[in-house]
Amino acid sequence: MDFKIKNRHRLKNKEVREIVEKLKSEFDSSFFSVDSVVETGFYENNQFLFIDGKAYFMFYKNKIVFTLSGLNKYKPQNKQVVVDMGAVKFVANGADVMGPGIVDADKDIKSDDIVWICDEKNKKPFAIGLALIAGEDMLKKEKGKAVAVFHYVGDSIWDFVAKSL
Repeated sequence: MDFKIKNRHRLKNKEVREIVEKLKSEFDSSFFSVDSVVETGFYENNQFLFIDGKAYFMFYKNKIVFTLSGLNKYKPQNKQVVVDMGAVKFVANGADVMGPGIVDADKDIKSDDIVWICDEKNKKPFAIGLALIAGEDMLKKEKGKAVAVFHYVGDSIWDFVAKSL
């Protein structure tokens, strides 16, 4: 299948350094070298960052965020929300994460942070969302939404990234 990636172009070294520093400050880790080939491009109104030809990052609300493939490759250690096995089938179909389904969360998560969701059994990421409340509050929340999901296994972004790797 041929994908039409619009406006794909290589970033300048200065832009790559800025992205590396932004990710390092957000996740306390470096995920790729400033020597990597970093490109940007659009697919279906989503802007992606291609690292050495692979769509490991994307932009969401002017923030650089991982795609699920990027999470699986780079394995960040923070911004994680763990849900119980009963919530998995709903979240994996695009439902938002509800407070009662959360069994653990990074206490450093702030409202409006981008977080990744995994199940309690495998700890493998299967969705990415926007935190609606702080991590400590997620652990206490008895009802209502805690994370608004915008990327999950099987969605159009997942299909694009999986077929373009």
